Amino acid sequence: MDTQHNNHGTEIDNPHDIELNKPSKSRFLFLLSFFGFFIFAWAGCYSLHEHKYPDNKNVEVPDNTLYEPKYK
Repeated sequence: MDTQHNNHGTEIDNPHDIELNKPSKSRFLFLLSFFGFFIFAWAGCYSLHEHKYPDNKNVEVPDNTLYEPKYK
């Protein structure tokens, strides 16, 4: 009685495997890099907005440095 099992050639390719489908792999890598860059840029802009300089409306400006200077 021969009990050897030959399963060569019976593997079924998984259509969701990223290594077998080149267009799917390139699309995935493109979207990953695009959204990674987008989130990185958005986080940088958000950080700049949160750590901006406070508003200084009550700053005294010397009279001789105005657009139309006032001299003594």
